[in-house]
Amino acid sequence: MDIALRRAPQSTSSAQHALRTLACANCTPSKSSDRHFSVLNRPPPNYPGHVPLTKMERLSMAVGSSAMALMNPYRADLVATVGESTATPYFIHRLRDAMLADPTGRRILRLRPRITSETLSPSHLRSLPDNTVGRAYVSWLDREGVSPDTRDQTRYIDDEECAYVMQRYRECHDFYHAVTGLPVVREGEVALKAFEWANTCLPMPGLSIFAAATMKAQERRRFWSIYLPWALRNGSRSKEVINVFWEEQLERDVDELRNELGIERPPDLRAIRKRAREETKRLHEIRQNGI
Repeated sequence: MDIALRRAPQSTSSAQHALRTLACANCTPSKSSDRHFSVLNRPPPNYPGHVPLTKMERLSMAVGSSAMALMNPYRADLVATVGESTATPYFIHRLRDAMLADPTGRRILRLRPRITSETLSPSHLRSLPDNTVGRAYVSWLDREGVSPDTRDQTRYIDDEECAYVMQRYRECHDFYHAVTGLPVVREGEVALKAFEWANTCLPMPGLSIFAAATMKAQERRRFWSIYLPWALRNGSRSKEVINVFWEEQLERDVDELRNELGIERPPDLRAIRKRAREETKRLHEIRQNGI
């Protein structure tokens, strides 16, 4: 009896050892792959165009592209790189979870629509009545001379679904411009980025606020006193704009949608800048005439 009891643990121990050996054999390639992941030995891409990055590469990319984008916020490629390199591991997953928690957001994730000049016909949008979302959107594109086809493809986010969330956020940016009326000037871009930061919690829009340091003195005063308070107030209290199915809102009244989202339109930046230029010109003429 004692011998049997002593031998049973040995048999069990041998079985457990065999199972552990088999489990380790099955997981060894994965651990080895993770351990040897380097610039010379990358894992295969998770989706077309994906570029896996090491932690050091991601950090270097975030720092370098942030510094360059700060000097030139119009470089969309740099802004896109900052967005991707700083969004993981937490922030883009939070935004994806916000979509999963919303019925419309879940439908967007399931259908994965893209915003391009092919999926949204500019000629059709121009035929829509004034003050509709679609007409406001295409009018803003025409006025600013931009196209929905210029958005960079997501490359540096590992999770394939989260990569689409980043792509969706990026392609919806011009709709945010159209709804708020903020133009593509440094003040307008930074103000809209501040709004996006308060609404999405992504780090890149928040980092863009530092670009205010590159503005002229008059522009900085307007930004700090008018547009940053507007952006933080509206971005934090409005509904999450990532969950708007813009393609289904094109024929809606833009004011109605803005009210539904809880966004108040900011002071007209174009009009303010025009008045400021006229006042500067008038003062210059007064000085020239010695008055």
